[in-house]
Order: sequence, then structure tokens, then C-alpha cells
Amino acid sequence: MDFIDYVTLMLVNMTAGLVVLAGFLWTDITAENRQRWAPAFAAAGLVATVCGFAMTFSWPLPHPYNIAYGETSVMLGLLWLATAWSLAKGWDLTPLGIYAFVAGAVAVLIGIRMIDLEMTHKPLLSGVGFILTGLGGMCAPAGLVFVKHAWLRRAGSLLMLAAAAIWALTGYMAYWMHLKPQG
Repeated sequence: MDFIDYVTLMLVNMTAGLVVLAGFLWTDITAENRQRWAPAFAAAGLVATVCGFAMTFSWPLPHPYNIAYGETSVMLGLLWLATAWSLAKGWDLTPLGIYAFVAGAVAVLIGIRMIDLEMTHKPLLSGVGFILTGLGGMCAPAGLVFVKHAWLRRAGSLLMLAAAAIWALTGYMAYWMHLKPQG
């Protein structure tokens, strides 16, 4: 029996958040008016945090999926909310790179394990999505320290767009399947 859950929302929200991050890295991370990105990070962060906590505590999916999607959603959501707060206040983003590195390492580990266990309908696609997203987090400290290097920011932006493309494909396919009438 098929079940319907809110992982679709989480996947498409991840897509939106990563596209926002890619745009920020590409255009405005060194700009004077970078606080204008705060609402977009806050929106993605709020959805990711609320859904992630709900999934972490209620376990609507088979158990390993709640860990993979719920807990990483909480970490990423809190990171985006902290980014929004920091941008709004005009604070330095560099300390958030430490948190991003640790959360990114978890995402890479989950991606590798997801491929190894052949989780999901498309384990390679999902695993690579986790790995690319995690690599973005693991590269965040270097990107924030060497923020003046445009080529590094552009590479990070392209990495986030690649991850976003995977999450978009996964999320939109999930919406397509979840909207199929039961019976």
C-alpha cells in the first residue's frame, strides 16, 4: 500500500533553498546589500526546520528514511535560519561554516550509505543528491574564508545548482506519484 507524506514538500523546499544559496553565492555574498537575501533563506529554513522536526519526532516514513530526511532537514533548516538572521543583522557568516561543514559531512555519509543500502526507488540519484549537498556544506568554511575568490564562489554555486536539480527531479517525481488516485 502506498502512503502519502510531506517529503515532497521537503524535497522541493530543498530545491528552492539551494537555488537561493546558488544565487547568493553567484551574485551578492560580497555585496553591501546582501541582507536582502535574508527572507528567502528564512522561508526555506522555516519549512525545512518544521518539517524536519515533525519527521524526526513522528516517523511517518519507514525508519531509516526519517533519519536521512528528517534529521538532515533540521540541520539544513537551522543553518538557513541562522544565515537569514546573520544576514539581517549584518553579521559575519564565517562561523556558520563550521556548522555547515559538520552537517555537510553527515549528508555525505548518508548519501554514501543510501547508495550502499539501495534505499529509495532511485538510490544512486538520491545518494548523489545528499553527497552533492553535503559537499557544498563541507566546502562552506573555505568559501567563506576565501570569499573574494569569485571562481570559488562560482564553483560552489554550480555545485548547489547540480544538487538542486537532483532534488527538483526527485521532488517533482514524488509529487507526480503522490497525486495518483488510490484504489
